Amino acid sequence: MKVGTDGVLLGAWTSLKHNPDSILDIGAGTGLISLQLAQRSIAETIDAIEVDGNAYEQCVENFEASQWADRLFCYHAGLHEFVVEVEDRYDLIVSNPPFYIEEVASGKVSRDRARQNSSLPFKELLEATSKLLSEKGFFSVVIPYKEEEVFILMAENTGLFPHRITRVRGNPHVEIKRSLLEFGFSKIEPKTDELIIEVERHRYSGNYIDLTREFYLKM
Repeated sequence: MKVGTDGVLLGAWTSLKHNPDSILDIGAGTGLISLQLAQRSIAETIDAIEVDGNAYEQCVENFEASQWADRLFCYHAGLHEFVVEVEDRYDLIVSNPPFYIEEVASGKVSRDRARQNSSLPFKELLEATSKLLSEKGFFSVVIPYKEEEVFILMAENTGLFPHRITRVRGNPHVEIKRSLLEFGFSKIEPKTDELIIEVERHRYSGNYIDLTREFYLKM
């Protein structure tokens, strides 16, 4: 799986103000978000789960090659299997889930599966998160903006409520494309804002640079 802007954004945007001791990355791909959170935090445990065999192997390799290898661990498992077997609760859960509900066909089965909502339905993701999240923990996710309203309603049905919402545009002249959402078990008025990635072609906005500069070699 390629390193994408969605993953970089989520790994940089996710709040660590509550100083989580344990983090779970659901659908880790090759481990990008887990590595970002390891770089940003002092969490003792950062677990990741990935069902695709090739992505899992790459994730393990990336974890082992990093300076945070002693805090990172990847499970080759599906979400349902993981929920059944694990009794731990996590202070922070993150996910960059597959979200192309319509059929996609890139020619690569693994990439298509990773991009289709059918391989990790939002309902399954939210129900599992509500079981795995600690009482004062937070859940951060990136989804298409068009799915935001429905996703929030589904989350509320599992006892999770939005605390922060950042809507993302590629540039000032296009429609909102993504929503970065943070949930907790307490019901509050969410803080909302907007992020623009580029002010013009190949020129990042100041806000995007401030958010992500620690993860690019050239920024």
